[in-house]
Amino acid sequence: MSAPVLEPQFASHAQQDFARSFGMWVFLASELLFFGPLLFGYLYLRMHAPHATGMASRHTDMLLGTVNTAVLLTSSFCMALAGHAAQGNDRRRATRLLALTAALGVVFLAIKGFEWHQEFDEHLFPGVGFHPADATDPATVHGIELFFLLYFAATALHALHLTIGVSACVWLMLVLRHPPPRGPGNEAVELAGLYWHFVDVVWIFLYPLLYLTARSGG
Repeated sequence: MSAPVLEPQFASHAQQDFARSFGMWVFLASELLFFGPLLFGYLYLRMHAPHATGMASRHTDMLLGTVNTAVLLTSSFCMALAGHAAQGNDRRRATRLLALTAALGVVFLAIKGFEWHQEFDEHLFPGVGFHPADATDPATVHGIELFFLLYFAATALHALHLTIGVSACVWLMLVLRHPPPRGPGNEAVELAGLYWHFVDVVWIFLYPLLYLTARSGG
């Protein structure tokens, strides 16, 4: 087995692996700057317009949201298995699991696209054509429109991150065929797994906020 290339600025492979992992954690922490304002915006809306938030939440498709949550959790499990296989230097099994992870990511995006299409047809996209069927009071309509503004921003941003994760899986599938130094070390799968799990955790927060929390309220 060929050893990964040791960059000249590091004294050992252990130090190099630690620096890569630490860099990924710093990157993931910076990603909270994207989702944090959206979550605070949702909480502000929920506190100041609970009735409109409840009505808006009931327009989301809970079945599709739940199915997508199961798909994403399954993909995260496959990614964890891929990391385990890579640790054991079973690069062929890791490649197959990465393919399954990427495929589940595409399924998630396809379901999300279908859900967006439904919401466009129901005139729930914020803008001049926004027209929820069950609200006429201007203040309530405005609150529902703000909810869907946050909804589309958060789900689109999450879909963008998931697309990047799928692309990373495909890239690893292609380059894992080559051992180091031509191909990446097995720790690359671990780093991709950290990113994938981060995207998964973001959805775990978005799913109850957008689909479940306000359904029992007025």
